[in-house]
Amino acid sequence: MSASHPFVAQTVLDCRHPRVLAEFYRELLGYAYRPGDEPPPPGADDPRGTDWLVLRPGPDAADSGRGLAFQANAEYVPPVWTPGPDRPGDQQMMLHLDLTVPDRESLETQRARVVELGGRVLLDRTDDEDEPLYVFADPAGHPFCIFVAG
Repeated sequence: MSASHPFVAQTVLDCRHPRVLAEFYRELLGYAYRPGDEPPPPGADDPRGTDWLVLRPGPDAADSGRGLAFQANAEYVPPVWTPGPDRPGDQQMMLHLDLTVPDRESLETQRARVVELGGRVLLDRTDDEDEPLYVFADPAGHPFCIFVAG
């Protein structure tokens, strides 16, 4: 990082329930909460979990630029995702996360994990010889892909 260029600290996902979405991605990616953002003990109030939370790839990864943040937005409406170049509908999030795995077996393992964690399959393109992939929606409806890295 240099002073002459900005640094992408994290990608921010709007949602109605930050703790729910943060927990989905924490489990899926193996990330850790930024200090102070951890869930409270069972039964305790969770004021941070209703507003803004940050996940990092690890406890010492504050400067990695691969963080995810979750911002409460009472007006949040899940984006409409449709496959293909002509994508009608409301595309609030004009970007999506791309996640990779090393092989087809790992891809199927992650498909099962995503569904178990509360995500859903939007597109199954595992028959593609060059780049097998799934497009998923997370619990808040944001699309993301998991594909076999070539």
